[in-house]
Amino acid sequence: MLTAVATARNILPEMKDRSAGIVVKGSRFAPSNFIGLMGITMHFERGAEIVAEEDPAEYVYQVISGTVRTCKLLSNGRRQIGAFLMEGDYFGMEARAVHCFAAEAITDATIHMINRNTAFAAAGRDPEIARALWDITARSLDACQQHSLLLGRKTALEKIGSFLTEMAERQGSHAEIELPMSRQDIADYLGLTIETVSRTMTQLECAGTIALPTSRHVLVKRRQELARLSAC
Repeated sequence: MLTAVATARNILPEMKDRSAGIVVKGSRFAPSNFIGLMGITMHFERGAEIVAEEDPAEYVYQVISGTVRTCKLLSNGRRQIGAFLMEGDYFGMEARAVHCFAAEAITDATIHMINRNTAFAAAGRDPEIARALWDITARSLDACQQHSLLLGRKTALEKIGSFLTEMAERQGSHAEIELPMSRQDIADYLGLTIETVSRTMTQLECAGTIALPTSRHVLVKRRQELARLSAC
């Protein structure tokens, strides 16, 4: 996964929208894949909306800290979560001129924003930036393909096993997992009910595959069993 490296930052005076829970700072932030590009860094409080569905897709976003979910409300009122985005992850590389999914802060989050036109123009001059943009797009496509498989062809047990395996890999730990998202978030990501998520977690705990000291903290007891479920 691509990671951010701060090399320089010139902070301008803060402006805070208290109703939205946002702090905005003008900055020159230099992640490893966008060296020298100007952008702004924004701080969102837990629960704040970062972008809404159908907002103009004007920026490429990188999560500097915290956790973000992309989600869409369906016509029947149900919610589908498209992705959980963590430190180093990017979003906003839309195929259309507007955002298909909203993006919301699950925890307090810091987001760096780079104007898409600026990024694309820089990519035309710098092959390294062009490769970085391609890598971001390819990773996003791969994640969408894996999520499609997860939703369509796996049992509830396999879905939960795959989800926990993914979280462990992304956090770089095979022994314990921190889940910043709620059970309802997990359910809406996996296409399950919250009752099914809770029941399946309990099933894995009773089988000795995991332990649940709290609802947000998972201890992996049988890593190979989780891997087996993920591979199904």
